[in-house]
Amino acid sequence: MQAYLSMDSGGYLGWLALALTPGLGARMAGKLLREFGSPDAIFNASLTALEAQRIPAAVAQAIHSRRPWSDAAKELAQVQEAGCRLLTWDEPAYPTRLREIYDPPPVLYVRGNIELLNRHMISIVGARRPTPYGNQMSLKLARDLADRGLVITSGMARGIDASAHRGALSSATGTTIGILGCGIDVVYPKENKKLFEEVEQRGVIISEFPMGTFPAPQNFPIRNRIIAGMALGVVVVEGEEYSGSLITARLAMEFGREVFGVPGNATQPSSFGPNQLIKQGAKLVTDWEDVVEELPTPVRAELMPVESASAEERAALVEAGLGPTEKPLYDLLSVDQARHVDELVEVSGLSSSEVLAALFDLEMKSVVRQLPGKQFLKVLL
Repeated sequence: MQAYLSMDSGGYLGWLALALTPGLGARMAGKLLREFGSPDAIFNASLTALEAQRIPAAVAQAIHSRRPWSDAAKELAQVQEAGCRLLTWDEPAYPTRLREIYDPPPVLYVRGNIELLNRHMISIVGARRPTPYGNQMSLKLARDLADRGLVITSGMARGIDASAHRGALSSATGTTIGILGCGIDVVYPKENKKLFEEVEQRGVIISEFPMGTFPAPQNFPIRNRIIAGMALGVVVVEGEEYSGSLITARLAMEFGREVFGVPGNATQPSSFGPNQLIKQGAKLVTDWEDVVEELPTPVRAELMPVESASAEERAALVEAGLGPTEKPLYDLLSVDQARHVDELVEVSGLSSSEVLAALFDLEMKSVVRQLPGKQFLKVLL
């Protein structure tokens, strides 16, 4: 990290000054960068040349006066003091897919492993107040996709986002990227402080917002374009009719990314988002394979092999991971003959609530499958 911070600070001052110019925004900043070539050239341009780009007069005046440079110097000092780094869109480490969208952030604030920013990613998003089913699906999908070598990207919010990050981190080799709607030095929500630390250690946290930026509601739709733009595709687990996850999905469609939906109970408001997306043509997702099979062939070829262990080794690993109520139920099931839940209650000696809870956990581990009529089968490993 210190190697990055020792780089010529002057090289970043112009970029920061551009990002901190009031009223400019990422889209207009990008337009100016494409026209003039660099931040220095923009700030050295004449007022007439700036106004010819049809930017607001007040913005042109601010750039011409070079007032944002003093704010940039203060900002850079805070960045260095916080021990994070900056990444500009002309650097090789800048996310390639993000650079392709129509309004990429000229500057990113970064903490963690910067090399992950150009790995193959899948974004998982959803409700801040999910159902237990939504949490379980987010955890499971993130873990299974991370096992295959995909980086899991989400927004560090409570609910589905946090479950996605935790699922990725539960994989022995999993990595994850947290994208903030606030300054990179602001932990939001507060209960995710430990998760922030784990993501920074095993993955990377990024933000386009200046240091100390409060998590205002209008920041999150802005943040969502990064979640959509960096990834190969976006998986929506849960989200109500006007949720931010639907904004992310729409942005993904605009950017030409894959959109996936995890189907949910039609009577639950939180299922509206993914169910609606599926009706509109999004790929229905129940497991990691539904996601991976939609990825480009070269990407699939680069991912980790699905399974390299023998059937016996996989069975031993599965059984080693079973809990005290899961193991007897798993042993009672077979791959070719389904058993009804009432029969399992009777034979196992467990209560109906214990059996139902254990069967749900076994389904989440993808070792048991439920058939219509509450019939259960062991999954062939």
